This record gives sequence, structure tokens and C-alpha cells, in this order.
Amino acid sequence: MKKGFLLNSQISHTISQMGHMDELTIGDAGLPIPETTQRIDLALSKGVPSFLDVLRAVLSELKVQTVIMAQEIETSSQIMHFDILKIIEEYEKDIEIIYIPHKQFKIRTGQSKAVIRTGEYK
Repeated sequence: MKKGFLLNSQISHTISQMGHMDELTIGDAGLPIPETTQRIDLALSKGVPSFLDVLRAVLSELKVQTVIMAQEIETSSQIMHFDILKIIEEYEKDIEIIYIPHKQFKIRTGQSKAVIRTGEYK
């Protein structure tokens, strides 16, 4: 049995195959996922698992250089935005944060190795 914080086999497998500059998206329950992108669907019920719990699990195993967020999070979900930044700081000190429009963010998910769908609702 795997020993460690991250137990999900699909996420662990995806992370193990990632290289420099590869992207992994963590989204809420409503984020559209392109048909061409691997879907790792963790959504069980409203809020379960939470975005923040999934973020912590992923960061426990994945070396992250850049985080890309929809710029709208700064105004529409200020508490979530603050919590994300705080968690990122716990795991990595020198992560570049980039903000792009939500419409562009949804398109960019097509570049990801996978999109992890959480049970998070806005």
C-alpha cells in the first residue's frame, strides 16, 4: 500500500508522468473539461472534496513552478483566493502566480495533462 499523503492512484500516476512545464488543472465542479483532456473526477457531492483539500494533496507530491488562476477569483472569491495563496506559500516559496481571464483559463485547460474535478461550488 502506498505510504504518503496523496492516495489517489490517477492523480499519483499523472504526477509521476509530468515533466518540466507540463500543466495540471484543479477545478471546481462546474469547470468545463475538454474531451481531449484526461478527466480525474473526484466530485462526490457539493463541497466534497473541497478544492483546498485537493490542492494540498497535489502540492504534497508535485513540484510547482507556476500557478495560473482566473483573474476573477481576486474579486469574486476573495477568501478562496487568500486561502489558495496561503496554501501555496506553505509548500513552495518561489512560485510565480499568473492571472488570466476566466474565458482564457477555460480554454487553457486543454493544454493540461489532466483536469482534476473537485466537489467545490462557488
